[in-house]
Amino acid sequence: MSIFAKPTSPSIPIALEIKNRFLEGFDSFKQIKHVHARLLRHGLDQDSYLINLLLRSNFESHNSSYSRLVFHQTREPNIYLYNTMIRGLVSKDCFDEALEFYILMRNENFLPNNFTFPFVLKSCTRISDFQLGLKIHALAVKVGFDYDDYVKTSLVALYAQCGFLEEAYKLFDDITDKNVISWTTIIGGFVKIGKFRDAIESFSKFLEMGLKPDSFTVVRVLSACAHLGDSKSGEWIAKYVRKTGMEKNKFVGTSLVDMYAKLGNMEKARAIFDGMAERDIVSWSAMIMGYASNGHPKEALDLFFLMQRENLRPDRYSMVGVLSACASLGALELGEWACGLMNRAEFLANPVLGTALIDMYAKCGKMALAWGVFKEMKERDIVVWNAMISGLAMNGYTKASFALFGQVEKLGFKPDGNTFMGLLCGCTHAGLVDEGRRYFYAMNRVFSLVPKIEHYGCMVDLLGRAGLLYEAHELIKSMPMEANAIVLGALLSGCRLHRNTQLAEHVLKQLIRLEPWNSGNYVLLSNIYSTNRKWDDAANIRLAMSQKGVQKIRGCSWIEVNGVVHEFLVGDETHPLSEKLYAKLSELAKDLKLAGYVPTTEFVMFDIEEEEKEHSLGVHSEKLALAFGLISTKPTDTIRIVKNLRVCGDCHSAIKLISKITGREIIVRDNNRFHCFYDGSCSCNDYW
Repeated sequence: MSIFAKPTSPSIPIALEIKNRFLEGFDSFKQIKHVHARLLRHGLDQDSYLINLLLRSNFESHNSSYSRLVFHQTREPNIYLYNTMIRGLVSKDCFDEALEFYILMRNENFLPNNFTFPFVLKSCTRISDFQLGLKIHALAVKVGFDYDDYVKTSLVALYAQCGFLEEAYKLFDDITDKNVISWTTIIGGFVKIGKFRDAIESFSKFLEMGLKPDSFTVVRVLSACAHLGDSKSGEWIAKYVRKTGMEKNKFVGTSLVDMYAKLGNMEKARAIFDGMAERDIVSWSAMIMGYASNGHPKEALDLFFLMQRENLRPDRYSMVGVLSACASLGALELGEWACGLMNRAEFLANPVLGTALIDMYAKCGKMALAWGVFKEMKERDIVVWNAMISGLAMNGYTKASFALFGQVEKLGFKPDGNTFMGLLCGCTHAGLVDEGRRYFYAMNRVFSLVPKIEHYGCMVDLLGRAGLLYEAHELIKSMPMEANAIVLGALLSGCRLHRNTQLAEHVLKQLIRLEPWNSGNYVLLSNIYSTNRKWDDAANIRLAMSQKGVQKIRGCSWIEVNGVVHEFLVGDETHPLSEKLYAKLSELAKDLKLAGYVPTTEFVMFDIEEEEKEHSLGVHSEKLALAFGLISTKPTDTIRIVKNLRVCGDCHSAIKLISKITGREIIVRDNNRFHCFYDGSCSCNDYW
């Protein structure tokens, strides 16, 4: 019998007092225990109403274990207590335990109601237990709660989360009063299965209904724009966010940063980031990853150092961004220092971190260290195998990469497009045309993988380098998609190498139509004309560049010494040690001449005197970086240089000879390939 049944009962004032105390709230868990003690002392510990208030207070004070203890001491719990326990556990993300209470409730022959179903369905959704969710759906239909909009919204989330979007959409269509939660659920479902355009269109309909989205809705639709690379929709949604003031929300602000970064607009991403009132590790990571993936490695590292000064511990995403930046710059010492900020076990247990570390070591030419990480990885998915295959191929260990691919097949992993990118790049690096053809055609015939445009680009590069320009051109014409600048650029490089001016002109017309702002297209054709002493034609190309306002990208090289990355431009005189650098270059020039080196002046673009050409070649950024490395490091240290453009043929020949004269190991990575010079030889086997 309820204590409120007899107004004259002496326990009523105590019960009312305790009830009011619960409704006032508590400042500490200790206060809750005091009230619980009063319940016990006055024999009210089995009063369902007061116990329900006690359970809620425990959950609000983040003490779910005490709630479980109180519940199990209740001799005859009712449906309301079960609902409170299930709801409280779901609020603490204890989904498995919430379902245990649901099963216990059913075993006690209690039927769930409209307060039970949304929370048990949410638990099924969060742990992807679709089979139990189906049974609960059937029960909801049986007891007549399938017409409840809240229950339907929970069912929409279940079906969408588990990949049954068609069924989810039917349920969504049946909801009479579609609210923010139901719209957010269906938009999130579209995003989960990759239907990003549908997610954006649903958001548009959502706004047309006059509903105001919450932060969760906006975060999901911004994610859809980022995945699609849809800058137009992204800008429209960003404008809405600014108009409604939602950009002040930490999660929305971070999503805007992430979207702009993935769209390649780092200027806008940084403006949003700098304007955020509250920045957590997720927002920092989005910016660092954005800089690293958009070709701004120095900015990524600068931001990481700033994050360090804010005393924020890096998470795996910021660490991946940092390692990617270090890999781009060849900054081995910085990369190893950054790794020291996290436990090595985290790298070995996490495939994403492990892959980033393998890639960093590989791009710094440290294949023994990369192999060590690979062997120690506790979980090796296809992404980890791909990183190792690509690393071996990049460093000239082509046969080893082929052998590792054999292991991938033997262990039952299904190779993907990135696996074959690594293999094809290895074939290109070593000039293995037959092997390249075999792997390329095996993609579709053996592994049922449709080659993407990047695979065609690799094959065109391989064939073009080998002088098989006709075959490369025919391959481009046979492509099921339109050739992009990368594929045509690969053919153009082959034309330059083999001095096929006629085909180069044909390719260049297509390239200029595709990207008229890219100076490299003009420069490459001008170089071809210069090589063949067609100075007037070369001058016309330069004139066209000038008339269109196209600026030639300056050569830039980076070298890391003692954990500091130094940057050099062609003809650079801004470095504090410039005087010593040029003195070292003069000294090297004398040694090179004595060794029989003759500058390859055909690689200079302009029609100038031979002596001027020699000087122009002598101050290329990679040579300045090399001079700095020689005067700033120990004779036993490996010199690592990264260049933003392709290393020219003259620099390749000169550095190869310098490695022999100085006895130094020199690793140079450009935007085209990886070169490891030692004792007068190069890892690319002179297949340049």
